[in-house]
Formats: sequence, structure tokens, C-alpha cells
Amino acid sequence: MLAGILASILHVISGPDHLAAVTPLVIESKKRAWKIGLSWGLGHIVGMLLIGVLFLLFKDYFPLEKVSQYSEQLVGIVLIGVGIWSFYGIFKEKRNHKHPHIHSEEKPYIHVHQHEHNHSNETHQHTHKSKISQNVYSSFGIGFLHGLAGIAHFILLLPVMGFETKVEGTQYVIGFGIGTILAMVAYTLILSKIASYTKQHNDVFFKGVRLAGGLFAIIIGIYWLLASP
Repeated sequence: MLAGILASILHVISGPDHLAAVTPLVIESKKRAWKIGLSWGLGHIVGMLLIGVLFLLFKDYFPLEKVSQYSEQLVGIVLIGVGIWSFYGIFKEKRNHKHPHIHSEEKPYIHVHQHEHNHSNETHQHTHKSKISQNVYSSFGIGFLHGLAGIAHFILLLPVMGFETKVEGTQYVIGFGIGTILAMVAYTLILSKIASYTKQHNDVFFKGVRLAGGLFAIIIGIYWLLASP
């Protein structure tokens, strides 16, 4: 299990495409950014296990190399999309506006908000779009694509065949899953703390961090596209 944890941690942190995929999502998320790392880790595990099972069962009938190749190219496109989305969010804020509303249901109070809202006669409804929920789902999908991309991922699970018992092999696989999640959760936690600190102390620097995160994703995405066979 320890061998599986160490192997997966090295696998996650040694892949700049892994880190680039979640960096803009974490920076844009105000709270509970660790969920993005958890979601990416789960998606990555599911993708790896799926490509591994398909390789074992249908390697003679199914063009897994093509699936892997197209998945790699799709990962590159997604990374570029995430980076562009990050830039769009930064420049869109300049056009957003804030205005106060007075509520008088039971106890009157005033609040200022910055999101879409609909008015209808006697009702006042607000449309809240949970950014963290959207980012979590996006992170899971990107992690899944990363798991599918590259038959080399299956090589990381080959040590299972060398263990004497199935119990040891199962422990390695479980450890690999744990390490994958731990590594990405730790990265997202650290990154979110840095982003939160810079936002509180220097808004201009925080915007630079956001731009750097988006640029990081775009550069890695372009490289991933060019490196794909």
C-alpha cells in the first residue's frame, strides 16, 4: 500500500498537465477548493481503471492506442479551454455591477450582491450559480480524461502482477488511489491558501496569480497537443 501511495504521488506531482488542469479552477474558487483536488483524483482513478480493464479484456479487439491518443489531444484542448475560461472570468468582472436590495419579509435588512436576479411582482428571486460545484464537476471530467490519456498509466499498475497474493495487489491499487487523491488535495489546499492570502492583501497581485494560472493551463495544453502523436 505504501508503494502504491508513493508511486501515485510521484505520478501526480511530476505531471505539469495534472497541476495545470486544476490551477485555474482552484484560484477561481473562493471556498472548499480541496473538493476540486478530490474530484480530480477520483476522476483520474476511474479513468485509469477503465483504460486498464479495457486493455486487459479487449486489447486484441479494441483500438486502445487510438483511444489514448485522442484522449491526450482532448486533454490539451480542455486545458486550453480552462485557461481561456479563466481569462474570460477575469475580464468579465469589470463589466459586472453591484447594487443593494432591501428585503422586508420578517426583519428588514439590506444586502449587496453581484449575481443575476429576476424580479416578478411580489417575489424576488436570485439565481445563484455555485462556482465550486461547477468546478468540481469540471475537475472530475478533466481527471477522467487524464486517466484515459496514455496507456503508460497502465504501466503504473503493472506491479500488481508481481505480488505473491491478490491481497497485496489489492493493497497496492488501494494505495495508488489514496496517493492520487492525497497529492492533488494537498496541492489544491496549498494553492487555495496562497490565492486567498494574495486576494486579501494585494488585489492586483491576486489578479496576476489568476492570469498566471490561466496562462499555465494554456501553455501546457498547447504543449500537450503538439506532443501527441
